[in-house]
Formats: sequence, C-alpha cells, structure tokens
Amino acid sequence: MDSNLQQPQAEDFSFELTAPRNGFDFDATNTSMSDVEDKYMEKHSPSDLKDTKGSPRSVQEKVISVQLQQLPDGLSQSTGSGSSQSATEMGGRDLELDCPDGGLRAWLVVLGTAFSTLASLGYMTSWGVFQSYYEQTLLKDYTPSSIAWIGSLQLCLVFLPGLVSGRLFDLGIFKLPFVAASALLVTATFLVGECTQYWQFVLCQGLATGLGVGMIFGPSLSVLGHWFKRKRGAAMGLTAVGSSVGGTVLPIATRKLIPAVGFTWTMRILAFILLFSLSVPCFTLARRLPPKTVSGGLFNFRAFRDSPPFTVYCTGVVFLFLGLFTVLTYIDISAVTNGVSPNYTFYLVSITNASSTVGRIVTGLVVDKSGAINFIAPTTFLAGIITFAWPFATSGSSLTAIAVLYGFTSGTVISGLVIPVFLLGDVSDIGRRTGMVMSLGALGGLFGAPISGAINKASGGFEDVGCFAGSMLIIAGIFMLATRHLVLGKFSGKF
Repeated sequence: MDSNLQQPQAEDFSFELTAPRNGFDFDATNTSMSDVEDKYMEKHSPSDLKDTKGSPRSVQEKVISVQLQQLPDGLSQSTGSGSSQSATEMGGRDLELDCPDGGLRAWLVVLGTAFSTLASLGYMTSWGVFQSYYEQTLLKDYTPSSIAWIGSLQLCLVFLPGLVSGRLFDLGIFKLPFVAASALLVTATFLVGECTQYWQFVLCQGLATGLGVGMIFGPSLSVLGHWFKRKRGAAMGLTAVGSSVGGTVLPIATRKLIPAVGFTWTMRILAFILLFSLSVPCFTLARRLPPKTVSGGLFNFRAFRDSPPFTVYCTGVVFLFLGLFTVLTYIDISAVTNGVSPNYTFYLVSITNASSTVGRIVTGLVVDKSGAINFIAPTTFLAGIITFAWPFATSGSSLTAIAVLYGFTSGTVISGLVIPVFLLGDVSDIGRRTGMVMSLGALGGLFGAPISGAINKASGGFEDVGCFAGSMLIIAGIFMLATRHLVLGKFSGKF
C-alpha cells in the first residue's frame, strides 16, 4: 500500500435545518433520508469548498443544528438542539406510517366495533321508546322534563367518560376497562327491569348504563384509528351501521315484548342481547400501536391553545349535542299527543334509526373523497331545517317522512363526527382528543333534552322545542365550516 495515501477521515454528516420563527414547519417532522442526502451534498458541493462563508441567513429563520449518528441496526438517529427520538419511538412511527387499511385482522376490528356500537350507542338511541312508555305508565306522575333527565344523564355519560377512557387508551390500557364496562352495562340492564321508583331508574338506566356505554363507545372508535387511515371513513361508516341496527331492532323488540312478557322480562331479554353483542368485541378488538406517554394530563388544555381549529370544532360539537337528540327523544310522544295510534308511534324511533343506517353507510363511502366536514356540515344544516319542520307534522305519514329524513341526516353527522378529530392532531394523542371532544359534547347532551322538555311544558306544544333544537344544529354547522376555514385558510377545499 502506498504510504503516501492518507487515511480517509470520517465524513461529517452534520447539517443545519432552518424553520420559520413565525410558524411550525410541518415538513420538518417528515425529513426523509433523501432530504438528508440533499443537505449533505449541498454542504459538500465544490462551490461550498471554495466559499465557506455562504450567503447570509434571513433574520426570519431559526437555525437548528442536527447531527446524524449511525446506529448498529442501520437506523439514523438525530441529535442536536431539536428533539431526539429513541429507536422505540421511531419504530412506533414506522407502525403509524405502515397502517394496514384492510386485511382480515383489521376488518375483524371493524366487526367488533360495529357490535360494540350496537350494544352502546344503538341501545342509547332507543331511549325515545322508554321516554314514551314511562310517561304513559311507570312514571306517569312525573313531567316529561323530569323523565328526560334519565335519558340525558345516560347520553351525557356515554361521552363524558371519554376523558378517562381516552387517556387510558393512549397509555395502552384498553381491554380490562372494556370488559369491566361491558359487565356493568349488562348488569345495569338486568336491574332496570326491577326498578319501580324514579330514583332507581336514574341510578340504573341513567348513571350505571351511561357509564357502561361511555367506557365502551369511545375506546372502540379509537381502535379504528390504529388500523385504518386512507379507508378510515369507510371503516367508520361500517362501524356506525352497528348502532343503527341496534337503534332499529331494540325499540321494536322492547315495545313488542312488554305486552307479551312484561317489562321485567323484556329488560332481561335485552340484557342477554347486549351480552352476546359485547362478547364479540371483547375477543376481536385490540390495539396495534405501542402505548405512548403524551404530556398534558387527562384534559389537555394546551390543545386548545395550540390548535384554534380544534377549539372551534369542540365548540360546534357542544351546540350539536344540544339539539341533535331532541327529535329522537320526543318524536314518539309528540305523535301520541297529535292523535297518532300508540301502536304505530313507537315505530317512528326505529324508522329514524333505520334511516340513519343509510346515512352512515353513505358517509363512509363519501367522506374519504370529499372530506368529512365538507359532507357533514351541509347535512347538519339539513337536520336543523328538518327539526324546524318536525312540530308541524301531525299525521302518521308526515311524521314518518320526518323520521326518514331526519334519520338520514343525523346518521351522516354521527358517523362522520369523529373523523375531523383524527385529523386535528397526532395519532399518538387520538384517544385523549376523542375523549375531550366527546366529553364536551356530553355537556350539550346532558342539558339538551331536559331543556326541550321544559320548553314543551311551558309552551304546551313542540313548535318552540323544534325552534330551539333546530337553531342549535344550524349554529353547529356554522362552527364546522369555521373549522375548515381555519385549517385550509380558505372557504373551500377538502377537509
């Protein structure tokens, strides 16, 4: 070997990234190896060897020094004044990028989530039948507003536990709370059949049922975010079919079984249906991504500060829940007060939920191409208009038309409601963000139906009720459009 040859020196792979001081450079978080090579060639180009001073940097740029180290397994790890990632975190990010978007295991998750929504949201949306039945029989001495508190407490607790369940989900704790909540829901349904006093219904059908449903519904939706990305809308649409089936079958079963076997055995049969339905997700649902510790606590107030679109969207969800479930709660009893036969009126709840099935399927097929808000904002406006018209429908045929139209539009909103939440932050925080949105929406759900009941008692009719609930939906649609504008910076575009 020629002794005059010099030993090759270690190549310097260090370089500097620049980011604007007045904003966050999204592309900087996705620096690929080709970007690294480009930076290296720019640094070591012949022109740089001749002129090491370079051009002066803009005063608006922030310099971040980055050095690359070669790990034993061939992975490059960046260190410097920016944040560093461990190999485990990088592996988790690889799993996020490598989303299955299909396959047997992923579709089994969809199947399990559909059954979980059947037993949770589907059961909850059957409340209108119980509202009407209690007003006429078991709790006829109580006002509609008082009885509505049972359903509204149930609705509130469907979404309020999302704060806890979402945080537990992000930390990797999923299956044990899910199984425990399933046991609570089945037990509470058995106990409802034994209730005779108002406070007993509040505890069993309001508090216990709501908590059980809440610990099931939110985490089961978050699981989909681990298995689907490009086809997330389709997966959400198929999942929402489960709640529509439950909301269609359970009200009819309830009203048909009560005259045949009595209220107690009706609730026992419903409990066995829920037991079977919840056994499917207990076996099929599973997380895919490793748990991640994210800062901010149960309720991440920093998310509101850092993301104005997220803040605006959460506000819109509160208004949405103030009005969305009013028609579903009172359409049965409003038909009775207008002289429609009680033997038909209970079908209106099932018709509404059956029609929502179509809306949810259509949402799944459309939102991946159009954008979630581009689709659910217009249907939210339509739901508001139909709510305005509902009190003026006084015959069986006109109320059936209202049930069909409202079921479709509300179904699209329910199916696509969570999808923008997935897009307004990182997937590692998906459980907590979902929980935050649902918990804030729960506040609207808690007060919406009782306010409508109080308005009904004060006015003696449902015209003012429809005006209140319809206005809430119109305002919610406006906030959705404002969210899109904040994200895109313009009034049109896919989101």
